[in-house]
Amino acid sequence: MNSIFESPSPAAAPRVWEVGALCHAIGDALQARFNPVAVRGELSGFSRAASGHCYFNLKDASGQLRCAMFRRAADHLGFAPRDGELVEVRGRLGVYEQRGDLQLVVESMQRAGQGALFEQFLRLKAQLEAEGLFEPARKRPLPALPRGIGVVTSLGAAALHDVVTALRRRVPHIPVLIVPALVQGAQAPQSLVQALSKLYRMAQDGQATQRDPAAGDGPIIDTILLVRGGGSLEDLWAFNDEQLARTIVQSPVPLISGVGHETDFTIADFCADLRAPTPTAAAELVAQPREVWLGALDLLQGRLDNAVQRLLDRQAQRLDLAAQRLGRPSEQLARNRLQLARQAQRLRHAMLLKLQRLTQNQQALQSHFPQVLQRGLEQQRQKLERMDLRLQLLDPRLVLQRGYALLSDEQGRPVTQVRQAPPGAALKAQLSDGTVDVVVTQPRLL
Repeated sequence: MNSIFESPSPAAAPRVWEVGALCHAIGDALQARFNPVAVRGELSGFSRAASGHCYFNLKDASGQLRCAMFRRAADHLGFAPRDGELVEVRGRLGVYEQRGDLQLVVESMQRAGQGALFEQFLRLKAQLEAEGLFEPARKRPLPALPRGIGVVTSLGAAALHDVVTALRRRVPHIPVLIVPALVQGAQAPQSLVQALSKLYRMAQDGQATQRDPAAGDGPIIDTILLVRGGGSLEDLWAFNDEQLARTIVQSPVPLISGVGHETDFTIADFCADLRAPTPTAAAELVAQPREVWLGALDLLQGRLDNAVQRLLDRQAQRLDLAAQRLGRPSEQLARNRLQLARQAQRLRHAMLLKLQRLTQNQQALQSHFPQVLQRGLEQQRQKLERMDLRLQLLDPRLVLQRGYALLSDEQGRPVTQVRQAPPGAALKAQLSDGTVDVVVTQPRLL
């Protein structure tokens, strides 16, 4: 039986095939000659569909092969395949007849090494980590309220649209400065370095302006976003450049790396102050929604209002209590006068009792000691008269009867000094038998 791989006889006319029949025949020939087949190669363009099926390419320096791994086989994978890894697969070679493509249907996969690019990535990562470029201690926190945001990415990248959309939605009041750069290809690392360096200079100029307004009028940039959408390991390779890594750690302000998808890691991610899983997430990390801050301000204002009101209430209570304790000066003076009068009455009563006792003693002793008793009684009487005189002198009404007056202002406060009675002041003078309203005309100091 002749195979389609056998050369036809020169004299024989070639067979005319239907396209589908030819694809089917080629698939049968591959099945008979090669399958099952084991292939070693580097993963490229690996993706997992929503159905669970995986699609990727296997490649080496001289060629590449399209592969498919259906869910029943993918569910048994013992690792997460990544672009750049060197793997060994086993499967069946065939033709995908709908497109006429050669395709390897993979039934099992295992690592065969890390792949050339991935090994290069690991070597550079180990080197920079040993130098301390990834140290958490050198990473800075993001500003809570940035005054300006710098963005480095390609103008044609979908990542730029995602970032700008997120920033406009969350913080439309914050200015955004975009510095374009290549994000893929041989020239991309140098382009990224130049864009970052430009932003660094602008950020430093803005800081100088903030310290000294005469230094210039540069924009204030508090944060930088370095972003790019997803892709294969080769697509993201520009962000695994050593010079770019060293440039990132020199940033004068916090820098966020948002490169690729959540499962993608680059050297730039480890050097940045913060790694975001996607470009959109990078924008959201640096930009808290305005509504969040407005709500926080409202909450703080409410707390401040309550605290001030409580303080005012406490002070008002203290003032009321002090007023109750102090009272009006005239009332306090009246209470003092009443208390003094009571004390004087008690003293007179005590003196009368003592005098009565002395009189009684005098009567009892007169028959025995008339002359001595008389002198003693006379001395006691004189002593009592002197004490009575002193007591009378303490009576404030006597002071007022001698021509003195008690001055007080309109609020009832005592006036004891000239400076308390300016010209035109209305005062009240309390005399021995009543009060007189007076007006100050010309105060004089002694």
